[in-house]
Amino acid sequence: MKQKAQAPVSAEVSHTPSDIDIELLALDLTSCTRCAGTLENIEKAIEIVRPAAEAIGTRLNVNKIIIDSEARAVRHRFSSSPTVRVNGLDLAFETRESRCDSCTTLSGSDEGTSCRIWHYRGEEYTEAPVGLVVEALLGVLAGQRSAAPAPVEYGGVPENLRRFFAGRAARQNGAAHSCCDPSEQANCCQPQAKAECCGPTTEEDSCGCR
Repeated sequence: MKQKAQAPVSAEVSHTPSDIDIELLALDLTSCTRCAGTLENIEKAIEIVRPAAEAIGTRLNVNKIIIDSEARAVRHRFSSSPTVRVNGLDLAFETRESRCDSCTTLSGSDEGTSCRIWHYRGEEYTEAPVGLVVEALLGVLAGQRSAAPAPVEYGGVPENLRRFFAGRAARQNGAAHSCCDPSEQANCCQPQAKAECCGPTTEEDSCGCR
């Protein structure tokens, strides 16, 4: 008896959108030119990649995290500012730094504060290059970049960051006891001039704001 041919069974494959999470960890996003510039470049990269991501149902999420203490640095395994991670994987495979004038001013440290520098296609940048971020995002979309990196041993908070946190805390305590109200200090001068403008002076009941 001739058997009736069975129709092929078609398996329906459901596609669940997979988010791409972009983390920017920074010491400051207001005064630090490197951190603010990196955020701007991330936003530019997202606009470039967004059409391709939307075409396959992928959302691009940005999470900005300000690291304002040693405890927070440990919690986020933070060792250099700014740090950019895509789905938990650091964009920079090595840590290179140079003196950052913005963060040196914020900390008031005589030794200075160093922030990350980026090497991309033979050039050096003080902000994460747009091209580097675009390549990382496209790599995730194409399945070429790991979304679950193996954990890297964290060596603790570097001395460079310890000095920054200590210096900034000391400056904030000094500002709290200066002659000017904090709201007045916030608007009396440019961020890069705060060290000279708002720092305590040797004059009694006086500070650099007046």
